[in-house]
Amino acid sequence: MSPQTAGVLQLIALIAALALAYRPLGDYMARVYSSEKHYAPEKWIYKAIGANPTAEMRWPAYLRGVLAFSAVSVLFLYALQRAQGILPGSLGFSAIDPDQAFNTAASFVANTNWQSYAGEQAMGHVVQTGGLAVQNFVSAAVGMAVAVALVRGFARSRTGELGNFWADLVRGTVRILLPISVVGAVVLVACGAIQNFSGIHEVGQFAGGTQQWNGGAVASQEVIKELGTNGGGYFNANSAHPFENPTPFSNLFEIFLILVIPFALTRTFGKLVGSVKQGYAILAAMATIWIGFTALMMWTEFAHHGPAFDVSGGAMEGKETRFGIGASAIFSVATTLTSTGAVNSFHSSYTGLGGGIQLLGMQLGEIAPGGVGSGLYGMLVMAIIAVFIAGLMVGRTPEYLGKKIGTREIKFAACYILITPALVLGFTAAAMALDTPANSMTNTGAHGFSEILYAYTSGANNNGSAFAGLNADTQWFNSTIGLAMLLGRFLPMVFVLALAGSLAEQKPVPETAGTLRTDKPLYAGLLVGTILIITGLTYFPALALGPLAEGLAS
Repeated sequence: MSPQTAGVLQLIALIAALALAYRPLGDYMARVYSSEKHYAPEKWIYKAIGANPTAEMRWPAYLRGVLAFSAVSVLFLYALQRAQGILPGSLGFSAIDPDQAFNTAASFVANTNWQSYAGEQAMGHVVQTGGLAVQNFVSAAVGMAVAVALVRGFARSRTGELGNFWADLVRGTVRILLPISVVGAVVLVACGAIQNFSGIHEVGQFAGGTQQWNGGAVASQEVIKELGTNGGGYFNANSAHPFENPTPFSNLFEIFLILVIPFALTRTFGKLVGSVKQGYAILAAMATIWIGFTALMMWTEFAHHGPAFDVSGGAMEGKETRFGIGASAIFSVATTLTSTGAVNSFHSSYTGLGGGIQLLGMQLGEIAPGGVGSGLYGMLVMAIIAVFIAGLMVGRTPEYLGKKIGTREIKFAACYILITPALVLGFTAAAMALDTPANSMTNTGAHGFSEILYAYTSGANNNGSAFAGLNADTQWFNSTIGLAMLLGRFLPMVFVLALAGSLAEQKPVPETAGTLRTDKPLYAGLLVGTILIITGLTYFPALALGPLAEGLAS
């Protein structure tokens, strides 16, 4: 079997698995977020934190809950890293430096999981499991809660109430993420991923000394790393490490975990707004972009010319021989079109155009299907923009799901889509203009520029992957990427929740013959075109200086 055929067959198997999970998981999540019942463990949590899960919140109160919880999480994770040297299970590692501790705390709380350190050389068991793994759960649940709040804004009318943040947070964690993670961890252990609290072992003598391997609760952290679209690996090699991702089957399973909740949330959206066809339209737009990007990535990595490429069957540099080009390309697109950031190959070693596809996937806003929760609310904001454009073309007041898209709503949506590009391009320009940040580049020219552009694109979009030729463990990059992660995560949430509150206050608009049918293929095509055009106009000059210049020169 040729590598190309193997890659296509894996893609087909992945699509089939996602299709089988789509309806039951989407319906289950809709029941979770619409249920009025509270289980005993959830009641214990509410009592411990002093929350009333039945109290409805307007958008300012919901936002305060999001920000307060996240701020406490940053402070806790920062303190845990700074105290590592005196904690049990530290494996002899010292406290994390202040700038790196801030970067890591911001990263994991923002669901970015950018890592400017090698996990097996810096973090002990307590920080890994009691700090980082916990944030993998709750940061994902925060994103899902905000997405559900926006959906309630469409579903409700003549009220500003969006539900209860604490109930949404706890239910997302306890009823959705935790049960799937338990099953997924068992699957990964069966595949060969390790799960223990072993110390550091010297495994052999080599010319330069000994090689050391760490143990750890890897499988349990790996599964929520992918399921919650987090991405932070236990080891520096991330999902290319055989302890995290042992076999081709585990590799495909991890890709499935990355995509299953973001895609299934479109079904949840359809159920909660009372029209599954609306969910299918959003799903169609997401799937079109994802399949298109995957096909382009496989083509550019298989078709690259040169003697070395011809012998290996494609661009194998930086890719695991266990997985090959096809599985690496599928993983790469899945992780950059979501806010995951996990890698099973070296992104900096992809072809120039392949690196451009990775960058563009993040620059779309990671909405196809995007991160857990963040992909859905990002796509719904783009849906509002698309409806607004359609309304301008026909001279009619735009409407979406029975709600008028007026001046207030479009201002919130416009602010949402402008924040991240401003962070990415602003920080990239500053880094290129100063001497010290530029000294961190391993490469010069177009690829060196791509390293820095990729770092801030990844940070501000809450992805976390990297063109790893960049030395990001400096005070400048730890601080500025940390700020980009926090601002890129929480400023958009402000406008999403404000938009949700504005929509919930409206009364429904009756559908007429002139109403744009947003559950039809025509609208899904308009939505895809709107996403590509807005992103292209925003980022094309920067992409032309980096991956496009490199790709055309090779």
